[in-house]
Amino acid sequence: MKAHSTIYFDTFIEVAEDTKAVRGTRPPSKDKKTVAEMQYELLADSPYKYTSDDIFFQVYAERNNLAKPAYKQAQEAFFSKGQPCFRASPLTKTYGFGVHSDSEGRVALVGMETEAYQKYLADTAVKKVKAMKSGK
Repeated sequence: MKAHSTIYFDTFIEVAEDTKAVRGTRPPSKDKKTVAEMQYELLADSPYKYTSDDIFFQVYAERNNLAKPAYKQAQEAFFSKGQPCFRASPLTKTYGFGVHSDSEGRVALVGMETEAYQKYLADTAVKKVKAMKSGK
């Protein structure tokens, strides 16, 4: 079974061209946590600790109430088909965050209003890709 991955290396995912955000904003809390809120909590609390695969699987596992012993088999099934990457995340499309992947594929959020965001845009050693547009 082929394993698909969402991991980028030395890459900066810019906010979507059509975002209405002017700064990185924490997704609002709801009764049941949204995907955006879960992704935000994992990334905001631990920059460069996780890869995007780690984040997407953890959110999937929590939303599906998977028990830890089931993780290995569930991960194989989850990554047996392609998964959307951070280019399709509400964090980059709606909430004003760029996502930087380091040389080991670990990720961190970068608010679009920050100096760090501008630094990544100007850094020629970092590959740049835009988040997907929200509309057509």
